[in-house]
Amino acid sequence: IEKFEKEAAELGKGSFKYAWVLDKLKAERERGITIDIALWKFETPKYYVTVID
Repeated sequence: IEKFEKEAAELGKGSFKYAWVLDKLKAERERGITIDIALWKFETPKYYVTVID
C-alpha cells in the first residue's frame, strides 16, 4: 500500500491509493476511471472475500 500511496501522491491523486491495488493499467491510474475489470479473492478463517473493481 505504501508504494501505491507514494505513486498516487506523485500524480496528485493521494485518495486513489487503495484503488490502485487493483488498477493495473496506466490509463486507469492517470484518468481515475475503470477501463478493465479486476477481481481479487481471498479467505480468512471465517469469510470468503471477493473484491471487484
